[in-house]
Amino acid sequence: MVASKSDLFDADLQRKANLFKALSHPARLQILQYLAQTRKCITGDISEHFPLTRGTVNQHMKELKNAGLVVGHMEGSKVVYCLNADRIRELETLLGDFQKEIKLPADFSCCL
Repeated sequence: MVASKSDLFDADLQRKANLFKALSHPARLQILQYLAQTRKCITGDISEHFPLTRGTVNQHMKELKNAGLVVGHMEGSKVVYCLNADRIRELETLLGDFQKEIKLPADFSCCL
C-alpha cells in the first residue's frame, strides 16, 4: 500500500484535518446549524430546508455521518437524523484547542 502525503503528519493532526474537512463546505455547515437549531432529530427528507437537490443533501449528510458529526437510523421507511452530541462536544474542544495553538501574540506583526 502506498502511503499518502498526509500520512507524514502525526495522527492528531490527521484526525483534526479529517474532521475540519467535513466542515469545509457551506452546505454541511448549514446542515449542522439546522440540526442544532431544531433541537430534535429530523425524520425523512431534509432537503426541502436547503437550496440543494435531495441527492446533493444526501451526499453532504454522508460526509457528516462519516465524520461522526451526524447519526442516522431507520424508523420504518424513513431515516432519522440527529447531531452526535459526543462528537460535537469533541469538535468544540478540538476547535478551541487548535485556536489556542495558533493564537497570535498581541505584538504580532506580519513580515510583509
